[in-house]
Amino acid sequence: MKNICLSVFAAIIGLPLMAQNSALLKLNPEKNKVYRMKSSSEQTITQTVNGNQQTVESNVGYTVSLKMIDATQDFLILETRFDTLSTKTNTMGKIVSFTSASEGNIASSEMSEIMSCIMNRLSKNAIYLKMDYSGKPLEVLNAKMLSDIILKDTSAITLTGPTAGPVKQQVASTVSEANIRNMLGPFTWTLPGKEVSVGDTWLITQQVNSGGMLLDIKTNFRLDKISEGKAFITVESNIKAPENALPIKSGVATVTYDNLQGASKSKLTVDTITGFVVEDNSETHISGKLGISGPGFSMEMPMDIIGKSEIKAIK
Repeated sequence: MKNICLSVFAAIIGLPLMAQNSALLKLNPEKNKVYRMKSSSEQTITQTVNGNQQTVESNVGYTVSLKMIDATQDFLILETRFDTLSTKTNTMGKIVSFTSASEGNIASSEMSEIMSCIMNRLSKNAIYLKMDYSGKPLEVLNAKMLSDIILKDTSAITLTGPTAGPVKQQVASTVSEANIRNMLGPFTWTLPGKEVSVGDTWLITQQVNSGGMLLDIKTNFRLDKISEGKAFITVESNIKAPENALPIKSGVATVTYDNLQGASKSKLTVDTITGFVVEDNSETHISGKLGISGPGFSMEMPMDIIGKSEIKAIK
């Protein structure tokens, strides 16, 4: 009898230990509750042109709000907002800053004023996002309306010269549905959408557009530990240009980037109740050569990209 009692007691003691070995990792936010997160990233691009090294440094910061307003068995509807957006680049000593905190001026001859205007408008409008339970953004439900509102008077852009074309392209791409999904994805798309145990892995594959370059990203997640309502996850990504990637057209030049490749590593902490990121710290390194050609010229430009980023929940 004593042995039976001891066995039962041991089983009871073991229950909480077993519970710490697995978790249902899927999005499960409380309806109509607002969750806020912020991200910051630093990136240094080093390019070598005719033996001369050029460096571009950038700092990007976002603050987002997410509120689940409806759910079905297969997906969630979230009202999301970019509360703040800011970008600062330093190109060989020339600094350009954009921020949603400024209303900017769409008719300005300054790129910073035009982009600040677009960011300001984006920050003032809600984005209705359809998302599956792994956190993958599926569709921006009000994409057309959002684009119409933000781009309503871009015909007033009077910028001229070699930067005019790229700026107009950047304005349009900033509010494209694909770009908005790419901007919001890092805040949510980290989950397997099912129950997993410590030691289990899952894979997320995606294709992103970075500065006009398409990159295939395969990310492996490994659940290391569950403790105090948090899942601790190791994340490793392989990054490379897809085969037969379409080149970039820049004026009369054609830019190819077929051999770009790199990797990213991060330590991720997820709330096991809501599925939202608590903290994510990552480091990325991409390198390769760009092929640049045009009428009467052809060259290769080595490029190296080093980046660090952080996402944190705001309490």
